[in-house]
Amino acid sequence: MTEKTRIAILDDYQQVALDIADWSTLSDRVELTVFNEHMAETSVVVEALKTFDVICIMRERTPFSREIFEQLPRLKLLITSGAKNAAIDLEAASENDVIVSGTRSPGHAASELAWGLITALSRHIVAEDHSMRTGQWQTTVGRDLKGQTLGIIGLGRHGSNVARFAQAFGMRTIAWSQNLTRQKCQELGVEYVDKQTLLFESDIISIHLKMGQRYRGLIDADALAKMKSTAYLVNTSRGPIINENDLIAALESNEIAGAGLDVYEQEPLPINHPLRSLSNTVLTSHVGYVTEQTYQVFYGEMVQIISNWLEGKEVNTLN
Repeated sequence: MTEKTRIAILDDYQQVALDIADWSTLSDRVELTVFNEHMAETSVVVEALKTFDVICIMRERTPFSREIFEQLPRLKLLITSGAKNAAIDLEAASENDVIVSGTRSPGHAASELAWGLITALSRHIVAEDHSMRTGQWQTTVGRDLKGQTLGIIGLGRHGSNVARFAQAFGMRTIAWSQNLTRQKCQELGVEYVDKQTLLFESDIISIHLKMGQRYRGLIDADALAKMKSTAYLVNTSRGPIINENDLIAALESNEIAGAGLDVYEQEPLPINHPLRSLSNTVLTSHVGYVTEQTYQVFYGEMVQIISNWLEGKEVNTLN
């Protein structure tokens, strides 16, 4: 009997991977193992995965470094959700004869969550929900979105979506990023401004950048000091874009009114992290892309990639 190909599915936090896609098309050829808990230490990752031929990963969860590739000699195919994954050392994968493949990534879920965080902050939805459950009634005064200024840092796919949402709510929209052009802004009916103007004039700032070294720590103590004391900061992009210590200090001192965060410097966020105890934050656990429809694309295409690979067909190779 031919040995089955061993496949590992990592970081299935919600325990839905096997239900949300039809893995039965592979059942006679593969042996599936699902890991629900995150493995943070390299030694733990290597020990758990050393017997697998194929590994399926979710972007931004378990990194695959050179050290890991060099200790997984059996690994032949690594599949990530999305067409890009900065946490994979593609050069090391190639040097260790590992094909890295990626899926498509629908482009709306994270921007929808960003708008949810904006609404939750402006109308104190979390605080009002809590007060209702503890027997209270009308404990806060919210703020209209209409007439406010939304500053968008990064006007790509997600930033453009958020700009359209804001305009539908009657907000003024302004935008900046290092490579943003006036023409791009004009096409979307967004005002092109410099970074300083965006920080000074925005009532809400929403970040939509791809992570790169040039954007690490972009929002630091100096930037936060330029924001209005009544302003909110929303980040559904990447945690390191904001200097987390500076943000915590600004929130604790009420230098800004609050923050809505879906991404963090360290993920999963430690249980005792200061952000968890601040009353002027709305926090979600990097669920910007975590929707049924997005998972159907991710896991469904992982199944197809494995099937194609087993049959010697082309896969969407990233390296």
